[in-house]
Amino acid sequence: MRYLPLTPEDRAEMLARVGASAVDDLFADIPADKRLTDLPDLPLRKSEMAVERTLARLAARNVPAGSVPFFVGAGAYRHHVPATVDHLIQRSEFLTSYTPYQPEIAQGTLQYLFEFQTQVAELTGMEVANASMYDGSTAAAEAVLMAHRLTRRDTAVLAGNLHPHYAETIATVCAHAGQPIRALSPNPGGEDDLAAAIEASASCIVVQTPDVFGNLVDLRPIAEKAHAVGALLIAVVTEAVALGLVEPPGAQGADIVVGEGQSIGNALNFGGPYVGLFATRQKFVRQMPGRLAGETVDAEGRRGFVLTLSTREQHIRREKATSNICTNSGLCALAFTIHLSLLGEAGLTRLARINHAAACDFADRLAALDGVSVLNACFFNEFTIRVPGDAAALVERLAQKGVLGGVPYSRLAPAAGFDDLILVAATETTTPEDRAAYAAALKELLP
Repeated sequence: MRYLPLTPEDRAEMLARVGASAVDDLFADIPADKRLTDLPDLPLRKSEMAVERTLARLAARNVPAGSVPFFVGAGAYRHHVPATVDHLIQRSEFLTSYTPYQPEIAQGTLQYLFEFQTQVAELTGMEVANASMYDGSTAAAEAVLMAHRLTRRDTAVLAGNLHPHYAETIATVCAHAGQPIRALSPNPGGEDDLAAAIEASASCIVVQTPDVFGNLVDLRPIAEKAHAVGALLIAVVTEAVALGLVEPPGAQGADIVVGEGQSIGNALNFGGPYVGLFATRQKFVRQMPGRLAGETVDAEGRRGFVLTLSTREQHIRREKATSNICTNSGLCALAFTIHLSLLGEAGLTRLARINHAAACDFADRLAALDGVSVLNACFFNEFTIRVPGDAAALVERLAQKGVLGGVPYSRLAPAAGFDDLILVAATETTTPEDRAAYAAALKELLP
């Protein structure tokens, strides 16, 4: 009873209260083939030293991103994060804080969230931003639900070149909300024909720039067509550093901008935790999910900060909540804010230019190889190459040669049929020697 304090009678009473006949009913939404039917293949008990040794052996099988030439992107990017960032976020007053439930005594937390919001609004070209989301994909799903509320329509059109993981997240959330989506087919070499696909019944159009293949997308004609039929344009950005050089989506007509902020201040971390960005226009702010920190003055005229908007069901009636799955990724948002403050506007622009120059040099090296073609006409720091044969097998062989050579598109979308494509990214962390090593290894492996 120490670890399982409920009696069979307790469990029966709880199941009866929620209207379930058995515990298995609680897992009805999880496909049967995804459920465990037996205990996992793990020892029932081990000493602490034995567990440490086992985990150390497993960890040693990983290849740290900084130990080899690294060209992996596809939504998570390796950038240099100054040591100052990690030093500051590990201060106890930051590391232990979670969320401002008592804002009147959380002035420091509210102030950095206010600064974070200001930075995101400036980066995206929007009028207001929230205090962050879980990550970019859930921010995109929340944006679609927000568009449904604003337009009172329930069909979202997803660009074919939207990151497949983002599309899947949107589809999952919308399916449980009973709202249909229309996903277009991917076009690795160029833009989707979105203008022709926008219907009068659409609530929103979801477009990524740079898209999953690395193509930069002109949002203006898409925004014009969307607005002509009363739909909203949701712009997705997975590489935040691009906003240091590319015209912000807000200036191109986007109504909601969402993105992944991992590139600024946050390391790869095996895929998380990350920080979702969410910005919109002032007139839509009351339907924006999450929290909004605002600036005010106290009774004595001193500057202070408050939670201006907090629309989770923890704070207001469930039927009035804009979301019940969102929160702010406070520590990751702080890392983002510190790093961007250290860079400043000029520093971010310079960093973006270095990224673009590295990618251009890399693309030229790969395009010179027989059998390799670069598909992109216009890109930032990521592009797509077509190679002979199976791209996934080629990436594995590159890894065996000590080069992490990108992401085969088939790993993101196995059913799409683009088995010969590799998404490759070059950031400020890839040296000319790294790029030369990739080209040499690829030339050696090509038939």
